[in-house]
Amino acid sequence: VEVTVNGLGERAGNAALEEVAAGIAVRPDYYRARTGIRLSGITALSRAVASLTGVAVQVNKAVVGANAFAHSSGIHQDGILKSARTYQIIAPETVGAAAHTFVLTARSGRHAVRHVLAKEGIFLDPEEFERLFQRFLSLADTIKEVPAEKLAGLASSH
Repeated sequence: VEVTVNGLGERAGNAALEEVAAGIAVRPDYYRARTGIRLSGITALSRAVASLTGVAVQVNKAVVGANAFAHSSGIHQDGILKSARTYQIIAPETVGAAAHTFVLTARSGRHAVRHVLAKEGIFLDPEEFERLFQRFLSLADTIKEVPAEKLAGLASSH
């Protein structure tokens, strides 16, 4: 297989290294192959190539893009929290990426909001949480995305 990193290579049509390597690692039974590639270094390799060439990686690029493991839909966030394999065939840590991220929007549900609060060390009783969630929804209706810090601020201002 002839591959490229970040789409840079000798000619058009070469496959993406990270996608080929991840696919073979996830489905060795199907491909009956091994690569010897340390997947945990794929994200760092991609970032190094981007830095050295000045060619940015698309945020929606599979495996190595900034949004490859970001989730904003409420049902999607809930599915990831219950079982990441529901929506992802490979864990972010496997390819050297940071853990899942949750983009909080008006479409985010209670499960994701609770999760983000817990990561911030904030635990509320059910009534407090419900009041916070309603304030969160109001804020999320006015701004596109509610950062974790702003959510924590809402929790501390109740």
